[in-house]
Amino acid sequence: MYVVILAGGSGTRFWPVSRAARPKQLISVTDGPTMLQRTVERILPLKPKRVLVITNRLQAAETERQLAGYRASVPVDVIAEPVGRNTAPAVGLAATIIAAHDPEGVMAVLPADHYIRDDEGLRQSLQLAANSARNGWLMTLGIVPTSPETGYGYLEADMSLRGLGPFPVTRFVEKPDRATALAYLEAGTYFWNSGMFVWRADTILTEIARYMPELAAQLERMTFGDVWDLADLSGQIADIYAAIGGQSIDYGVMEQSERVQMVPADVGWSDVGSWSALPEVTDLDAQGTVVANCSTYVNVESSGCIVSGNGHVVATVGVHDLIVVATGDAVLVCPKDRAQDVKKVVEQLAAQGLENYL
Repeated sequence: MYVVILAGGSGTRFWPVSRAARPKQLISVTDGPTMLQRTVERILPLKPKRVLVITNRLQAAETERQLAGYRASVPVDVIAEPVGRNTAPAVGLAATIIAAHDPEGVMAVLPADHYIRDDEGLRQSLQLAANSARNGWLMTLGIVPTSPETGYGYLEADMSLRGLGPFPVTRFVEKPDRATALAYLEAGTYFWNSGMFVWRADTILTEIARYMPELAAQLERMTFGDVWDLADLSGQIADIYAAIGGQSIDYGVMEQSERVQMVPADVGWSDVGSWSALPEVTDLDAQGTVVANCSTYVNVESSGCIVSGNGHVVATVGVHDLIVVATGDAVLVCPKDRAQDVKKVVEQLAAQGLENYL
């Protein structure tokens, strides 16, 4: 198996810790390794042939730095996109590179910024998906929903077949309202769309050619030598990205293809979309507070907070359900239920010309 890790991002939702050059996947939102590093460590027991990390030019140097220590265990290639074009071009680019050397090679596509509680469960799901992918199916991992979540897209699966799957995907559904999400949860045939895929390189390229012919035509221009060497591809990639538009692989291929199947994955998954998601992915103290990256946290009659200190001493007195984030040059304080509005801070800083804080 080849592993393709999608590692772009703008670095807005976890400001002030995340910045344009260090978005969510390149930071540790709790303690320990960054989310990108955790993603690599998670798949190492699968003994992948290679790991391809697709990022952008602004984040490439830090990505290289964070992955350097893993090259003793697995070959790692960092590919810098010249400009963001969503997931379909990134997937197509990785598939084209793999197919040039191993057309029937199975590739798992994983976002770099997701949290997985059950690493072994994920590996088992990926291996089950790979078995079907070898037979020409486009496989996706559907997360078993635990709540009527309105922030995720959903998959509907044909569950009439017995067993653990895979199951045919009958449709993709956009983010629903709460009543609809509750109906999905009760139906038992809907799953959260994880954005994790497994397929053969030649299979996904065939489907891209069918449903996204303009992208396929550009990818088919690429030329390769006999040896796996990506050092000279930057010029070709720049030409291709200048000639194409952006599109997600979900919308461009998966929602149209008749070859889509799903493996249910109950692995403690979260896309960790904002500071308020941290209670889903880390332990709480006795007062229900998340404490991350603080040298010392002093709690005086406070509860339900999210505190990130960047190595500083942080104290809270008589406050509840707040997000408090301190870095070397900025401090964020907001109610937990306003976490999605952190992006408005980023917008205002940009409007005021304060890019050095971004």
